[in-house]
Amino acid sequence: MKKTFLLFLMGTMASISISQTFSDDFESYSVGSYLGSSSPDWTTWSGAEGGAEDVQITDNNASSGSKAIYFSSTAANGGPADVVLPFDQVYNSGNFSFEANFYVEAGKGAYFNLQGTLVVAQVWALDCYMLEDGTLKLSNQGTPYINANYPSAQWFNLRVDMDLTSNVWELFIDNVSQGSFSNPTGQIGILDLYPVNPAGQGGNGISGFFVDDISYTHLPANLPGLNGGVSFINQISGISGLSYDVVATARNLGVLEINSFDLTYSYNGANVTENITGLNLVSLDTYEHTFATQLTPILGNNDLMVTISNVNGGLDDDPTDDSKVIGIDPIVPAAGKVVVGEEATGTWCQWCPRGAVYMDLFEEQYGDYWIGIAVHNGDPMTDATYDTGIGSMIGGYPSAVVDRGADVDPSAMNADFLDRLLTEPSGVITNGAIWDPVTRELQVSVKSTFSQSVNNDYRLACVLSEDGVTGTDAGYNQSNAYAGGGNGVMGGYESLPSSVPAAQMVYDHVARAIAPSFDGSSVFFPANVNAGESVVSNYFFTLPTDWDTENMHIIGLLISPDGRIDNAGSTSISEAVSNGYELGPNLGETNPLDFQIDDVLKLYPNPTSAKLNVTLDMGNSKMNELKVYNYKGQVIENFNLKAQFGSWTYTLDVAKFAPGVYAVSYASDKGIAMKRFVIE
Repeated sequence: MKKTFLLFLMGTMASISISQTFSDDFESYSVGSYLGSSSPDWTTWSGAEGGAEDVQITDNNASSGSKAIYFSSTAANGGPADVVLPFDQVYNSGNFSFEANFYVEAGKGAYFNLQGTLVVAQVWALDCYMLEDGTLKLSNQGTPYINANYPSAQWFNLRVDMDLTSNVWELFIDNVSQGSFSNPTGQIGILDLYPVNPAGQGGNGISGFFVDDISYTHLPANLPGLNGGVSFINQISGISGLSYDVVATARNLGVLEINSFDLTYSYNGANVTENITGLNLVSLDTYEHTFATQLTPILGNNDLMVTISNVNGGLDDDPTDDSKVIGIDPIVPAAGKVVVGEEATGTWCQWCPRGAVYMDLFEEQYGDYWIGIAVHNGDPMTDATYDTGIGSMIGGYPSAVVDRGADVDPSAMNADFLDRLLTEPSGVITNGAIWDPVTRELQVSVKSTFSQSVNNDYRLACVLSEDGVTGTDAGYNQSNAYAGGGNGVMGGYESLPSSVPAAQMVYDHVARAIAPSFDGSSVFFPANVNAGESVVSNYFFTLPTDWDTENMHIIGLLISPDGRIDNAGSTSISEAVSNGYELGPNLGETNPLDFQIDDVLKLYPNPTSAKLNVTLDMGNSKMNELKVYNYKGQVIENFNLKAQFGSWTYTLDVAKFAPGVYAVSYASDKGIAMKRFVIE
């Protein structure tokens, strides 16, 4: 039975607090009925109740009584069930406790999240993944908090107690504490139950779980008169050798206004104190402070403490909440490793400003260890080849993939980034170039020098990206769900309108071109490459006049046999020119021969689904060889024309091949030309 009631507690000092409590044991519903349709409290993600998103009441298993709800999915991205319980209000202070009983079936997983508003998908507060091996992972959009164990194939109680005033969250399993943490999201408004067990979290893609006896309780805060506290310290995912901002949030945890205080951070035996004045911080307001002195992590797991003192020039009324501590355990990256984050975005996408903010944040935090590429969809910055490739890897917008791993939210790339940064690459990338500013012709060489033996299942690709991109037409207007601040702070977008005019937008990391394809190519890769040896590929681009070459990056990609990006290298055009151009087989859009590819090698129609006409103008070459490759670089057709002269035409039956991007190479006495075609 569902219950909602007020609990009055009398303290020894005759103070009164009101506790709001909700519970639902599902006993009042009919077996087989849909929860959203039967209850005034529950709904679904989209609001469509009584269908695929809703969940049915079952009597197959229950923790108490005879009824519960059951979720299952075998889809990699979960669903379609997605059930939501909006709380009676958004809570941002006091003591809030959420609990439920779970039964996760053997060999399967479970998931729920808590969110910070009464509207879904706005402010994330907590993710809870229960994997099939009995591991429970608590995180917030990729930032890990607690890893624990839960009992599989039996009922257990899960509870999260939250002191939302001082920002202390604690996880309990069967009333045993599993640890506590601070959370950058200091408010609670929604419970979301969703069947998913993603590979990106270590799951097997199969979920199946029962839920019963869901409840939450809130006890309002009793605040002292003057009280300042430290509510949060931004986590520093330290990399050895880099320096980081120390960012802490102070909060007025009393009734009286706070006008000034000191903040001190203590690390490795040193103290840094800064005085903050001129404030008008009313009760429960927060103030985020970035220390002027950065921190350089030392090796080993060491504590960083931030303390508030001298509140309004003296002592406050509660010293127990004056400090917070986090641990910093910097990592040493694998030699030569650079991690690539590809973000799927579009100016039409109202949540995509989140991706832009986090791409900039990663570049700022991780410097040369990070390469960000914004792959646009449905706007004037779209590159069709890149857009199609990334679209096959994601479930929606905004999304991101790190080294082409699992699809994640752009705000949740950190865990994948740190994991990949520790992964030893097979090769190290060096970009070279020849640049003609008059003709705007850019010749690029991408060289991978291998630290281990590999075969030709590895592939190379070249990306051009640009920062500082602007435009004037409406296609450059950015849709913005963060306008007005109702969906939280998002890098300044909360101060911009819901449709940000093109004149106010500057786009960074924009993917301008990828060659020879999204998957790269192993054409002309040796069958085996020994450690210490290098493989070079060449690419040829003619840059449009509206591309700012001073803000462009050449990004070489080494793609491993499993499709993941093994390693990458990014340089400006001038840096690549300084590195020097190295000759290799051309895999780009045109060729370095002394004649134009369109005059020598013609493919039509392109794209095609049935027949491809291939025409060669061989001149007087004594050697003429034509090969057709699939995206893996495997030869699927081979023509040795030897010493033929003049033109040659052949119609290739492509209906027997799978859809995708293919290539035709033509080798003559003058060199090698290559051109791509698409089978639809």
